[in-house]
Amino acid sequence: MLDLRFSEAELERRRDHITDFVQSQVDAAGADGAVLGLSGGIDSTLTAHLAVEALGAENVHGLVLPARVSSEGNMSDAERVARDLEISYDVIEVESIVDALLKAYPEAEGDREAVGNARARVRAVLNYLVANHEDRLVLGTGNRSEAAVGYFTKYGDGAVDCHPIGNLYKAQVRQLARHVGVPEELAAKTATAELWADQTDEDELGVSYETLDSILATHVDGPLSVDATARLLEVEAETVETVRGMYERSEHKRRVPPAPEPLD
Repeated sequence: MLDLRFSEAELERRRDHITDFVQSQVDAAGADGAVLGLSGGIDSTLTAHLAVEALGAENVHGLVLPARVSSEGNMSDAERVARDLEISYDVIEVESIVDALLKAYPEAEGDREAVGNARARVRAVLNYLVANHEDRLVLGTGNRSEAAVGYFTKYGDGAVDCHPIGNLYKAQVRQLARHVGVPEELAAKTATAELWADQTDEDELGVSYETLDSILATHVDGPLSVDATARLLEVEAETVETVRGMYERSEHKRRVPPAPEPLD
């Protein structure tokens, strides 16, 4: 696979670049700080660390938003991150809100994907409820790999004011996390969106993050053809085409919703 790791100098440059970005976004909005959801996963953990560096712990508010399918371990890790960083945080259960949605529209009961996405959208509403009340921005926690293949919920975890780590592939997220001092057990843990029980990111994506990162860097973001990418990475051309297909089908998630062209 392709080695996407940064040098030590580049790690520091990326760290400074992201913290400067977060500060500039908050300043430009005239906001009093930032809110972000804490899942216990590496993406939100790294984002929280960088937000504290950029804004100070007193200006970062974390939300731990467990649902029925959330593991106790991940929720415990989310609270641990908040305590270690000494940021204020709230724990708000989302399942009662999701249940209210299903009571209003019971036809969706049992639709795993629809209900899972509803959980993500409820979390977004809560993020903005707190952010609006406290005059803060909502920080996204998505990375470049997942954004490229649409592995996020439209108007759910994709509904944010900015994406601090949005230019980092998953491997780079883990590397930068270790660099800024995230404990190894958090930096290395298996990624899961926990939108439904026993979900893991790589199982749902159908490809490892190492392979996904490499295909994105060489083919989707890079200049190589499908066949050249397959030869370089020693993977099947079908795998490259699958990733390309995910990128193309999810294009609508990365765009502002379209409107018809103006009439003359």
